Amino acid sequence: MAGIPAAQAVEGLRALSRQMREDVFTIAYRAKSGHLGSAFSVIDLLVCLYFHHLRLKPEKPDDPDRDRFILSKGHGCSALYAVLAERGFFPKDDLATCTKDGNRFPGHPSSTLTPGVEASTGSLGHGLGVGVGMALAAKLDERPSRTVVMVSDGECDEGSTWEAMLAASHWKLGGLTCIIDYNKIQSFGRVSEIMELEPFADKWRAFGWHVQEIDGHDHEQILASLAATSLAGSRPHAIIAHTVKGKGVSFMEDAVGWHYWTPQEEHYKQAMAELRSC
Repeated sequence: MAGIPAAQAVEGLRALSRQMREDVFTIAYRAKSGHLGSAFSVIDLLVCLYFHHLRLKPEKPDDPDRDRFILSKGHGCSALYAVLAERGFFPKDDLATCTKDGNRFPGHPSSTLTPGVEASTGSLGHGLGVGVGMALAAKLDERPSRTVVMVSDGECDEGSTWEAMLAASHWKLGGLTCIIDYNKIQSFGRVSEIMELEPFADKWRAFGWHVQEIDGHDHEQILASLAATSLAGSRPHAIIAHTVKGKGVSFMEDAVGWHYWTPQEEHYKQAMAELRSC
């Protein structure tokens, strides 16, 4: 597993995250749809995963020993599409067709349509269970594959998520990591008002997981937490990433409405100006 890169390389990841934010906003503006706030909160995490941590080869996407990533919070898929394109799974120009009829990039990810997508998701509460199955298969087959699942905080309202947590611990799936995008806003309000999760980390520990809490926009913390997943032995790993919905664009940050709102021309111009001045 890769260690933490040098400061110059970390700055490169930061620059890539800024570029990905421009790409994701452009995708949503062209498509007139998408969940921009939810996509922006995970971009830094996805960049660190795909450009430093995950062992995969775009030219050999079916390698049985590859690492698997599942974006369980499928509504944030524009961020995943942008990162997969940058990683070389398909041409970046293809992203101009996002959500159009007959395209390969629907509003929620599909493993039968989009190269590099390991599981069709978006029905919340299912992704971690699928990841448990993949991690268990890798363990039984004695393969080096690691499985990483990203869930939303609101998704942790689902009982199926907690059942999967219990199963992962029971089967000692040390090759499984769950990253929780803890931006503290879900569809129609704040997590604390809809279904309080705290003490969140204590609950994961009680289910037998190794737990880390990080700033989900600090690239050095993200990389260190991913590197540390090799140190917990047979326990599955939970990374609670404290993030900001809409991170990087002032009018979107920590705004409930930007879970759904579609950007108009004035939004696009302001967002591009802010992102390019970073």
